[in-house]
Amino acid sequence: MTVRYDDLAGRVAVVTGASRGIGAATARLLAANGMWVALIGRDEDALEEVREDIWDAGGRAIVAPADVTRPDALAFAAKHVANELGDVDVVATFAGGNGRPQPSESMSPPSWRAIIEGDLSSAFYTIQTFAPPMLARGHGSIVTMSSAAGRAPSAANVAYAVAKAGVVMLTRHLAAEYAPYGVRVNALAPSAVRNQKMAAMPAAQFDALAQSFPLGRIGEPTDVAAATAYLASDASGWVTGVTLDISGGKVFA
Repeated sequence: MTVRYDDLAGRVAVVTGASRGIGAATARLLAANGMWVALIGRDEDALEEVREDIWDAGGRAIVAPADVTRPDALAFAAKHVANELGDVDVVATFAGGNGRPQPSESMSPPSWRAIIEGDLSSAFYTIQTFAPPMLARGHGSIVTMSSAAGRAPSAANVAYAVAKAGVVMLTRHLAAEYAPYGVRVNALAPSAVRNQKMAAMPAAQFDALAQSFPLGRIGEPTDVAAATAYLASDASGWVTGVTLDISGGKVFA
């Protein structure tokens, strides 16, 4: 996918959940637009693979491994990023997951807490860590990761749905709080995006899933990455507090 925003060149982006899927695709696209990209996640080996891919393609990236559910680990990563790359201009909080169906009545308290921490608290901790210098400079874009599961009831488990709905409100709240300082905050809400689990689906099931979307296909990680590049760039300079449905024609109120 070719997406070009010339104003991104030379700027610095932080992407959490950058080891695979949407996070990795986003890191690659931002780097292709000339950004320095800090790759954050727990799987250091996978992050190194993404970093090598970016450098091989002519881009620039560093690895800053961290558990984004731990503010102390994020603070350490932020110091590394500042020392290596300088001021951060864009933060994409894409870490999370675990939307597998599970009956609410059988969900254990530890499972509930783990999903809320991984999909909601991690976004707050990341923003809380990286936003202050952006606010002080009066410039920046923050992109959070919600989900179609946070926009309407679905087969996803309740903790995941609640966490992703919480990301929408976190985005709206921080967008209003940060707007006077020139920092924008927007959310993305993808629906079915190609992943390893889908590769194991029977062809008929996969085709039925694709045809359930008005555009007749499932999403690709690059679809979400392209939306991130737009929200990171000055092209979206008057856009904040928005949750963008990336769902092939399924639109949620």
